[in-house]
Amino acid sequence: MRWIFLLLVVLNAFYYVWHQQQAPLRPKEVAPMAQQQGAKRDIQLLSETDNQQRRAPVVQAPEDDTCLYLGSFEQRSEAEVVEQRLISLDISSQVRSVDDQAGVDYWVYIPPLASRSASLRQLKELQARNIDSYLISQGDLENGISLGIFPRKDSAQSVIQRLEDVGYESSLRELPRAHRSYWVRIAPESRRLADDSLLEKLAFDFNGLKHQLMPCESIASSQ
Repeated sequence: MRWIFLLLVVLNAFYYVWHQQQAPLRPKEVAPMAQQQGAKRDIQLLSETDNQQRRAPVVQAPEDDTCLYLGSFEQRSEAEVVEQRLISLDISSQVRSVDDQAGVDYWVYIPPLASRSASLRQLKELQARNIDSYLISQGDLENGISLGIFPRKDSAQSVIQRLEDVGYESSLRELPRAHRSYWVRIAPESRRLADDSLLEKLAFDFNGLKHQLMPCESIASSQ
């Protein structure tokens, strides 16, 4: 019986020592697990990185829309000579036309009457008085009577006064006078080929030809 008691005491002592040795190991095992979880949170998948890069806006450099223009020419044929010379040098170019307002003309007319026959009767009366006139055949003044287009306003008003003196009421309309000129446009990709030496030679060969940079569509017509 005494041996059994001693055996139990020894077993209890052994269990106590073993328990004390095992207890400190628990926090040492927990700490590395927390660090691993934190490291996992810092890991970024390559697929996620690629998606972020694809979502980033792509900034493209603005295209140069400035062209070099040579001119101006009164006749299209003159501009075409310069155009062909540039094309022979592999310089992309094209003839463009532009209409500028060059003044105003003044149109004296009698508005359309109630019918075409009434306008024709009035036209015959005017011609019988030796007043230059003709019937307008189209436009918003169709069947009206034109009494002339004048470059000066005072000339037109003089005709209006003369008609009023003989009993005819007329009207005045301003007509913008357009002047068409021609330019040779050099495309942006060919501007570097039109260097100073070439421009000087063109100016010498074509009587002081001028050049200037303008937006490519500032002269929009190629007709």
